[in-house]
Amino acid sequence: MSKRDFYEVLGVAKGASEAELKKAYRKKAMELHPDRNKDDPNAEAGFKEVNEAYDVLKDADKKAAYDRFGHAAFEGGMGGGGRPGQHGFGGGDFSSAFSDVFEDLFGDFMGGRGGGQRAARGSDLRYNLRISLEEAFSGKQRTISVQGSVACDTCHGTGAEGGAEPTNCPTCSGMGKVRAQQGFFTVERTCPTCSGRGQIIKNPCKSCAGAGRTQKERSLSVNIPAGVETGTRIRLAGEGEAGLRGGPAGDLYIFIEVREHQIFSRENHDLFCRIPVSFATAALGGEIEAPTIDGGRSRVKVPAGSQTGKQMRLRGKGMPALRGGGGGDLYIELAVETPVNLSAKQKELLKEFDEAGQNNHPESSSFFGKVKTFWDTMKG
Repeated sequence: MSKRDFYEVLGVAKGASEAELKKAYRKKAMELHPDRNKDDPNAEAGFKEVNEAYDVLKDADKKAAYDRFGHAAFEGGMGGGGRPGQHGFGGGDFSSAFSDVFEDLFGDFMGGRGGGQRAARGSDLRYNLRISLEEAFSGKQRTISVQGSVACDTCHGTGAEGGAEPTNCPTCSGMGKVRAQQGFFTVERTCPTCSGRGQIIKNPCKSCAGAGRTQKERSLSVNIPAGVETGTRIRLAGEGEAGLRGGPAGDLYIFIEVREHQIFSRENHDLFCRIPVSFATAALGGEIEAPTIDGGRSRVKVPAGSQTGKQMRLRGKGMPALRGGGGGDLYIELAVETPVNLSAKQKELLKEFDEAGQNNHPESSSFFGKVKTFWDTMKG
């Protein structure tokens, strides 16, 4: 079976530029890569055909020979010399093809062919901030102190003495990586001289030892929005660790913890306040004064015959929503308090009340009625 024209394989015109050839190759290689076409038995052959075509057309000398003689330029006896497969045909120079495929498919993600790694980004920092429930309700501006690395003032973050620019690494020529042929494969590894940065500093800054950053404590102003709760995360972009040798700074993440309150408990946007009421107020009804989180007071009516656990709702007196859209409510929960340290007269009055009481304790009557039925059933 005769070979297809290499330009046809890549889907380009004969006069295509180097950039057009590379773009077409990348597209075809990604479409036909065996890992992406595990169910297509023809994908591997097509993938090899694409690599074979690109291996010739990307090389100026091979391309010139191919444009003049076609496939015959690389067959025995045509002056080009070599055995079939010597230039990547037939069995194919797989190590070369593998290297090209790896770089073209993953080169942009791993740093590409040209130049070393970008200057290392600084690490993100975490700061745990405890605030009161009142601060979470109203929001607040807080100043915090953060210990971390900042750009060196002496070298302005370059890491070089006098702020001089770094130079290209002589080992990798600024690539940040070096190649070595190991049998069947071409192995690429990080340059040991520049650690993959592609640049070196001849005269490191004495203040930061060439790192481009130093340790320092900074004071930052943090705006705490109203409505935050435990677990809320606030991000301050660029306020983390300074990058290495001029790299971008990381971010600072502030994690909020709201302290427990002595009066209120919280559930999402709602607040709960447990207020004790006297036996007489719960029985006869009346009014109590309830505190609110904003420091105000609200008068609440207690219905006659209220029991422990009864709740009354004060609308809009809870916590504000973090991103707007209204807020929560305040729930007042009654706790009927049993009197203690009774005087002789109080004891006598309570005893009279108890002896005169008829159908004054509906919950007790209901409960003990069920108990009597239970005992009778067990006896039966």
